[in-house]
Amino acid sequence: MVAPLMEETEKGKSALINNAKPKIEEEEEEQQVVKVWSWGAGTDGQLGTGRLHDELSPQLLNLSSLSSVSMLACGGAHVLALTSPSSVIDQFHRRESVFMGEGQFWSVRPRGDGRRLLGHGDYRSHCSPVKVSSFVNKNVDQIACGMRHSLVLLKDCLGNQVYGFGSGKRGQLGVSKDRIRSVSLPQVTIGLHDIEIVGISANGDRSAALSAEGHLYTWGRGFNSTSDVNCPQSLPSSLSFSQAALGWNHVLVLTGDGEVFMLGGSHHGMLSDPERVSSTRPLSGNASRFALEKVSNLDGVKVIQIAAGAEHSAVVTENRAIMTWGWGEHGQLGLGNTCDQIHPKVVNLGDEFQNRDTQLEVFCGSGFTYAISRHCLPSQT
Repeated sequence: MVAPLMEETEKGKSALINNAKPKIEEEEEEQQVVKVWSWGAGTDGQLGTGRLHDELSPQLLNLSSLSSVSMLACGGAHVLALTSPSSVIDQFHRRESVFMGEGQFWSVRPRGDGRRLLGHGDYRSHCSPVKVSSFVNKNVDQIACGMRHSLVLLKDCLGNQVYGFGSGKRGQLGVSKDRIRSVSLPQVTIGLHDIEIVGISANGDRSAALSAEGHLYTWGRGFNSTSDVNCPQSLPSSLSFSQAALGWNHVLVLTGDGEVFMLGGSHHGMLSDPERVSSTRPLSGNASRFALEKVSNLDGVKVIQIAAGAEHSAVVTENRAIMTWGWGEHGQLGLGNTCDQIHPKVVNLGDEFQNRDTQLEVFCGSGFTYAISRHCLPSQT
C-alpha cells in the first residue's frame, strides 16, 4: 500500500512520497523526492505539461499522479507510466490511452486501425480503459510499445514470459515463423523457451529481448536492408550486454563495463560521425553487412542506463548526467535548440544531481524525452 502523498503547493516543487516496500515489522518506509521532466515533441499532449507544443528544454512536471512512477514506456505520441502497487498508469495523448498497474494491464484506443492492437480479441473501440483479460492474475513485469504493436514481459514465468499482440506485418510479434497480418489476443513469442528474459524493447516495427546471460535477441524489420525476421534471433556477438534499447533504425546496447555500442543506420547522425568511428565489432552470420559501433565521445565515461527514441538516443552516466544525440528537430535532445547532434551532449537539469543518493533515469519516445530523478531523504529517526 502506498503511503499518503505529501505535496508542496508552490509551482514546480516536487512531491514527497513514501515508496511502497515489503513490511519489516516496525521499520519505517524510505521517503523519496521524485521529480519528472519532459521535453521535445508535445503537440499531441505527450509531454504532460498541459500545453500542446514542443519544448526545447527540460520541463519539470508538477503532477502528483507521477510521484509513484516506477517505469515509463514512450511510444509514437503517447506515454505509459507503471506506478507502485494498486496505482494505475497515467498516460498523455489526446487521442489514445493505454493504462497499466503492477501485475495488471488495461488498454484503450477510440478509433482507427489501432483498434486491433488492444489485445482484447476483437476490433471494438473503447473510450475508457478496459483490462486485458489475458493478463488477469499474472504478474506483468515490463511493457514495451512499438509503432503498431505491444510486448509484455511476465515475471517468474520461464518459457512463456514474452507476449506480443497488434500488427505483425514485419514479424515484430515473433509469434509465428510465417508472416501474419495482426494478432488481436496476446500470444507467446516463440523461440525463447528455456531462456530467462530480463528485459524487452520495441520501436517502430522491431522487437528485442535481453537474456539473463547477456544475449540480445531481435526480430521484426531487418537492419540496413536485411530481410525481416519473424521470430527471435540472437545477435552474434562476443560481448555480453546488460541493457538494450531499440530505435526505428538502430539499436543501443550497454555492456557490463559501461560501454555503449550501436547497431543500424545513421540518419540524423544518431549513431556517430562515420568519419570518426571510435571502434567497431564485426558481427558474423546474417549480420555481417554491418557492425557494432562504439559510441564516440564517451571514452572514459561509464554509462549506467541507455534509451533510444525514433532517431535520437540518450544515456545516463555514473556521475548522474544525461547525454543525448541524434535527431533534434522537436527539441527532443533537451539542449535548447532544434539542431541534430552527432556526438553525445550533456542535458542541463540543474546541479542537484551531485548528491550520490539521487538516482536518474531517462526514457525516449518518437521525438520526445522524459527523465525521472529519485532522491532519498535523510532518515527522521
